Order: sequence, then C-alpha cells, then structure tokens
Amino acid sequence: MDKSTARGRVQIVRRKQGAQVVREALAAHGQALLPMLELVEHAQVTIDELMGEAARALIEQLLQLSAQELAGAKHQGRAGGDLGWHGMQHGRIVLAERKLRVARPRLRRKDGAGEVEIPAYRRLHDDARLGGRVRDIVIAGVSTRQYRKVLPQVADSVGIAKSSVSRRFIEASAAQLATLQKRRFDDVDLLAIYIDGIVVAGRHVLVAIAVDATGAKHLLGLADGATENAAVVKDLLSDLIARGVDPRREYLFVIDGAKALAAAIEQLFGDRAHVQRCRTHKVRNVVERLPKELAAQVKSVMHAAYKLAPKDGIAKLRQQAKWLQTDHPDAAASLLEGLEQTFTVNRMNLSPPLIRCLSTTNLVENPNGIVRATTRRVKHYRDAEMITRWVAAGFLEAEKSFRKIQGVKDLWMLKAALHRSLDARRVDGVRKAA
Repeated sequence: MDKSTARGRVQIVRRKQGAQVVREALAAHGQALLPMLELVEHAQVTIDELMGEAARALIEQLLQLSAQELAGAKHQGRAGGDLGWHGMQHGRIVLAERKLRVARPRLRRKDGAGEVEIPAYRRLHDDARLGGRVRDIVIAGVSTRQYRKVLPQVADSVGIAKSSVSRRFIEASAAQLATLQKRRFDDVDLLAIYIDGIVVAGRHVLVAIAVDATGAKHLLGLADGATENAAVVKDLLSDLIARGVDPRREYLFVIDGAKALAAAIEQLFGDRAHVQRCRTHKVRNVVERLPKELAAQVKSVMHAAYKLAPKDGIAKLRQQAKWLQTDHPDAAASLLEGLEQTFTVNRMNLSPPLIRCLSTTNLVENPNGIVRATTRRVKHYRDAEMITRWVAAGFLEAEKSFRKIQGVKDLWMLKAALHRSLDARRVDGVRKAA
C-alpha cells in the first residue's frame, strides 16, 4: 500500500471517529450546545471534517425551535392548538458550498387542511448565502469555544425569536442548577472543602468545591450571598451536610477569611474542622493598606514567613505587625487577625506542593474566569435567581475541565494528618470518660 492510499484511509477513519464522537456527545447531553472544540481535539480531526455533524446537530435544534414557535411544545396527552406534531422527515439544506441532510419535524393542521412548512427550514433550504452565514457562525463558535452564543446567533439568522432561545436556556440552566443542588456525597471520600465567593452584577454568590482522596474536584453547591453573611453560610453548610458531607469526619476547610464563614464552620463541624485561611486574601488585605514603597517589602516578609515552621512563621509575622503598628495600624490589625489559621497546613506536616495548593482559595477563584466569560454578555439581571443560574452554568462548564490538584501524589499526607487528629480526639474522649 502506498503512502497516499494509507493517508486517505487514515483520514476516512478519523472522519468517522469525529462524527461518532459528536453523535455520542449529543445523545448523552440531549442538547446541541456542547464544547465542540474539545471534540475536535479528542477526535484529532479538523474543523471542516467535524462541521457536517456539528452544524447538523445545531440546525436540527433550530428546526425544533422554529416548529415549537408555531405549534407549541410537545405535551403528551394534551390537545394543544390548531397544529399538531406529526413525526420527523428527512430534509436537505444548503450549507455554504455543500448540501446537508437533516431531520426536520413535521406539523399538520388538525382540521385536515394539510401540512405546515417550518419557516426556518424554508429559509435554510432556499438561501445558500444564509447557509454560509450559519456555517461561519458555527465555525466561530467552535474556534472560540464560546458555544453558548452560537445558537442565539444562528436562530436570529433564520428568523427564530430570541425569546424562544432564551426560554430554552432558562429551562436548561434551571434544570442544571436543580441537579447540582441535589448532588449527594455519601460515598465520596472528601478531604478538603474550599469556600469562596464571586461577585456578579453587584451580588455575591457563595461557591463550595471539594477535593477527594484521589485529588479529584467536586462542585458541591452554590448559594446567593456573601461569605460575610452568617445565615447564608450556615444554610449552605447545612445543605451540604444534608447531602452527605458527614459532620463527624475531619475536614480541612480552605476559606477566604470571613469571620462569619469561620464561625459557621465551627458551629456545624466543631473542632473536627481544620480551618486554613487563604494566604492570598491575607496578603492582599494587608498590602492594600500600605503605601507602595512599603507594600512590596511586607509582601516578601509574609511569603517568607509562610514557608517556616508554624511557631517561627507566626513569631516573624507578629514582629512585622509590631513594626507596622505605629504608622499603619490598620495593616497591622489585618495581619494579626486570624493569624494562627493561616498556618494550619504547616502544622499538618504536608509537602510543599500540597501546602501551596491547600493554603489559598485559588481552586475556586481560577474557574471564575470561565464564569465571567459566560456571564459577561448578560446586560441585565432580573433577580438573584437569574444570577445564580448563570453562575452555576459557568461553574458547571468549568467543571468539565477540572483537573486533579497539584501535589495529588502527596494527598495521603493530608488524609493521615486528619486521621491522626481524629484518633487523638477519640483518645481524649476516652480519657475524659474514664
């Protein structure tokens, strides 16, 4: 077999693999809005090879929406209006320079007057230039990975009302949020729980993400409110307990430093909770209260102190606070507030990579970029529920690319430290009982 023949066969195999990946993904998720760039990367096919299946899936969703605008949504056992759904039929539309076979819905008048044409299908079938525009929009969505804006753009091109697309997204995002808030963790060996917030349109949304014994991350839940809101924090933690986060176990809580959050954790988990205050937040809070010429020096001192043994590091920072007290009392107070809890991971004798990962809430803050990219196109939020839905959609999208934490090979050290603490507490309990 010559090289050209072999290369041709490889391309055919790759094309089939790409199409199969798309079909399986769409079947699994039940929607056309998928991160198609990942499909391209995983199947190792070009965008052009994937375009047929990707565009077909999007267009078939559009045809469903167009038909729904005329006949209403399908409801089993309900009479509906003057039009009825009558199965599916093969059709063909012009997509730029090529024709594409699609499955289109059929609508019939209930008075026997005949079949009703789907407006979006008629426009795509008759206008090759419109098909080219659809193709360009789809390619743009694939290449930028911002696939949530692909369907509204295509819908607008073929005359589907934006309200239909909006309703579809509201329903889907509400279902996503409801599913997220029902996740259970009874059988998950959780070790660390990160809690931090994100601000969208002036409102705070509290986010909790956990790490299990294998290093995998789990999006636990969200709540509308700030970490400084004691009631919101307590409600979120109570909900996590109700969904399988056992309060009798030992956990490392990595938090942003809010007093209300620390108090709620102590109230619900007691001394079984090992609280680590985020060092990134701590450094930022101190430095922003200092003049520029002093900020860099104090920042270096704090980073150096965090690498020391707990006793030595705390002593170094207390001395730094003493030097700042006269001219910068606010910075000194911020440095001393919760100082002991910034060294919790140091007391556990963990490895440096694991300490770096477990000493900040970056694990929650890093996905915030994806969340903001998802929400930035929204110009007006009607209420807090809408904000929470969009934030949930963003974090669920970010969750698809979650990787195991840094220092994952050393997680046994954290698990051993938590077990040692639990064993020591049991021994103390036996002694007190005796």
